[in-house]
Amino acid sequence: MHPTSTLGLTSLPNPGKALNSFGALLHRVPQSARALYGRACSLDRLAEVERSNSRLEQAIATYRSVIDMADEHPDQVPLPLLRLAAEKCIERMRFRGFMGKAVRVQQRLLQRFPDDISLRNQMGVTFLLMNQPAAAKDVFKEVLEKWPEDGFAQVHYGFVLKTTYNNNTGGIEYMQKGISSGAEGTQDGRFYFHLGDALQREGKTEEAYKLYDIGVEKGLFLSRYQRSLYNVDRLRSQPLWSQEETSYQEFFRKLEQNWLIIRKEGLEALALPPQDGFRPEAENLQDTGDWKQYEIFSRGRKITANCVKTPQTCALVESFKPAAGCKRGQVKFSVMYPGTHVHAHTGPTNCRLRAHLGLLVPEGLHLRVGETNQSWAEGRVIVFDDSWEHEVWHEGDSPRLILIVDVWHPELTEEERLSLSPI
Repeated sequence: MHPTSTLGLTSLPNPGKALNSFGALLHRVPQSARALYGRACSLDRLAEVERSNSRLEQAIATYRSVIDMADEHPDQVPLPLLRLAAEKCIERMRFRGFMGKAVRVQQRLLQRFPDDISLRNQMGVTFLLMNQPAAAKDVFKEVLEKWPEDGFAQVHYGFVLKTTYNNNTGGIEYMQKGISSGAEGTQDGRFYFHLGDALQREGKTEEAYKLYDIGVEKGLFLSRYQRSLYNVDRLRSQPLWSQEETSYQEFFRKLEQNWLIIRKEGLEALALPPQDGFRPEAENLQDTGDWKQYEIFSRGRKITANCVKTPQTCALVESFKPAAGCKRGQVKFSVMYPGTHVHAHTGPTNCRLRAHLGLLVPEGLHLRVGETNQSWAEGRVIVFDDSWEHEVWHEGDSPRLILIVDVWHPELTEEERLSLSPI
């Protein structure tokens, strides 16, 4: 949905006619800030109707003209109108991906409204959208130095401490304060997700589950164990699946029939130099030990450079569209060494199921999914829903090697599979 639809611009029944009217008015009164703002709104609405980035960029430029007019002729632009034009300009810039430009507009606006907490907080959000968490942290820290009880800044500051700096203690402190404030923008599944995760990692499991249960009551999570945030809510939910329940049993049996070939290619990839082979787990899920992966498909796309080294495995996957085309999943070899513990965690979406084909399976391996336990066997495929909380222990004495294959949830329609955004 285009952002204009949430801000009252849908009240323009004929944006093309309105655009012409505001244009005529500006021809007569070039310094009319209200007419200029009306022109921006008309372009904004047209961008939504026409689904046009070009129109949206015209709207952004016109909102900026209102801001420029306020700098050049401050007496002609009432402050409430300036504020409204700037905020809409910032939101549209974010929507279009013009994050750097949005920050510059926010900085200009803060020169006019230096004590506006909301403006400062929103600049921090823009830095997060730009993947600049250090800059966001500085903004939220400055807000809290001046307004220490601001819940929005508290929860975002704690979020950055936890997710970027692995500071669970600080993250817990500030996210708890922010969520408890009930302030607008604090009741978000991401904050409940990461606060609970930090609590679990600090050994406060009971407290974490109480928080998750509150999240379920608020509609933020599907259940206390199924805490994925990018969901299609109607999909069947259970921690473990039989091959037959997935309707993909023929593909899984083909993997099982070829498991020795797949294992051979996995071991050959494992012998590659580090720069060409397996990479350390990169999602900060590992508590102890050593855990690496070799990715061959990601977000529905084949990683050609790696498939050259594992051609038969890639060919098997490529022959099955629900795996090769799963935009919300991966296919990868995974090696785990003795002494490894993977934190309890949940995947990002309920739109996929995760299959594991055992290739090297020593004794001493444990997988918990929700409240059920599972393990691996060489040459066998197990299937579970990784949007459910799961945890892994390797208490054996030799490496575990598996092939992980994500597949679309079987209840998704073809239209949904095509339209869902990649993860």
